[in-house]
Amino acid sequence: MRWILAVVALSLLAAAVVYSSLTAGAVVECAPAEKREIREFVDEQAQTRLPIAHLITTPFEGRVEAVALAEGNAVKKGDVVATLVPRDLELSLEEAQAAKRRLDASIRESGDKSVEKTTWTQSLEYVKSMVARVQAAQARVESGLAKLDYANKTLARIRALRELNNASEDQLNSAELSQVEAQVDYRQDQLVLKALEAMLAATQLVPTVVERYMDRKDLTVAVLENERAQADVRLRIEQRDMERGVMRSPVDGVVLERLEQNERFLPGGTVLLKIGATEQLEVEADVLSQDVGRVRAGQEVEIYGPAVGSEAVRGTVDRIYPAGFTKVSSLGVEQQRVKVIVRFASADLVRLVAERKLGVGYRVRVRIFTQVKPQALVVPRASLFRGPDGRWRVFALRDGRARQVVVEVGLMNDQAVEIAGGVNEGELVVLAPESTLVDGTRIRPAETGGNSQ
Repeated sequence: MRWILAVVALSLLAAAVVYSSLTAGAVVECAPAEKREIREFVDEQAQTRLPIAHLITTPFEGRVEAVALAEGNAVKKGDVVATLVPRDLELSLEEAQAAKRRLDASIRESGDKSVEKTTWTQSLEYVKSMVARVQAAQARVESGLAKLDYANKTLARIRALRELNNASEDQLNSAELSQVEAQVDYRQDQLVLKALEAMLAATQLVPTVVERYMDRKDLTVAVLENERAQADVRLRIEQRDMERGVMRSPVDGVVLERLEQNERFLPGGTVLLKIGATEQLEVEADVLSQDVGRVRAGQEVEIYGPAVGSEAVRGTVDRIYPAGFTKVSSLGVEQQRVKVIVRFASADLVRLVAERKLGVGYRVRVRIFTQVKPQALVVPRASLFRGPDGRWRVFALRDGRARQVVVEVGLMNDQAVEIAGGVNEGELVVLAPESTLVDGTRIRPAETGGNSQ
């Protein structure tokens, strides 16, 4: 049975060869191998982005006035984009100013020691006066003691004379009275001296008390000065908050997103607006990890798609992320990809923003040119196929027949491939050969021409 099938197949093949030899051959699409530029590239979906979105946040908790700006509004650097309620900030500032004024007055009051110094000077003079009075009292005590001694001696003498009837009774009574008076005067002088000494001791404490009081006022002034330093800090904080309560745009750009609109009390750090500088717009592409190895910073890029219009714009690879990530494709296949950032050509970016209002998150495509050869033997990519051994092959038109040729390839992209060996310049190759086409089949070209690179 097998040999019958083999005979039938050989018969059919022979019939096909005979038929093709007797006819002009099948009509096929062909293109010539020609010398021209070929550029190898990586083509991926991408989207526009900004390297940084500037966040306008509340500097501290407080009531924020209604935010008038909306998405798409243009802003200039320094423009007021949001404010805290000014009266709230003014009251806090006035309170801090009043606290500082009160402390300044307290320091002046506590620092004024003119009354204390006068008191201290007067107390010193009073002490001197009391010392003199004590000294005078001591002299009176000494004088009284002398008088008492004299009266005692006189009384003794008169008594002795009276016993001898040489003095009268009146003389004795007079001597006794003088002795009593001298004794009383002496005791009074002693009491006065003790009282004056006590007063002197008390008076001598007055200058010390005044000095301690002045020292205490110095300590009070030091404490008040520390409080004033704290009040100064608080005042500076309130002044700073007054400035920070007026939030300004840090860049020329547009409002990307408004997160708060109505007047309301918000905690510190609440995001009110996102502002982006459109002149910093760039493109982010997720490139397959097996392709990113050919991508280098500075390589030329074409950016195309509906978002940029009918004509592609220029760009260059700015940077390549050092770490990859896993991404699931639309077919559900997990792929390892690496982010590549592309920078627009400045003139093209200005035109796109002005004419097409290109913004953030717009879908585009990028074609990153990884290698260029200005003169290479090029055939259309559609002519290339792999043989049973896995090697690249083409069908070349030779002597009116399709000849299957093993070729060596170089640079390759979606439209064209460089032929490093196997085909000569000017030879025609079959485009998208059908599976029924076999080596030796008679063919004739429908037309000649090539696809774009």
